[in-house]
Amino acid sequence: MAGTNTGSVSTKDKMSTYFRGVRSELKKVIWPDRKELMNYTGVVIFISVLVAIIVYILDLILGGVLSFII
Repeated sequence: MAGTNTGSVSTKDKMSTYFRGVRSELKKVIWPDRKELMNYTGVVIFISVLVAIIVYILDLILGGVLSFII
């Protein structure tokens, strides 16, 4: 019989199960304290600036090479 869903789980039950799982996983997370957070933020900013400088230098070099060829 098409259209009968015997034994199926309702959307509300699926959502509550999902959010219970999310809550359970969030309890397992070890959140950084303020000092660790500041250190991690500093590292991310430093690496971002470093990558930006490298990309800028490569852009200058490749732009120079292409302008020399053209």
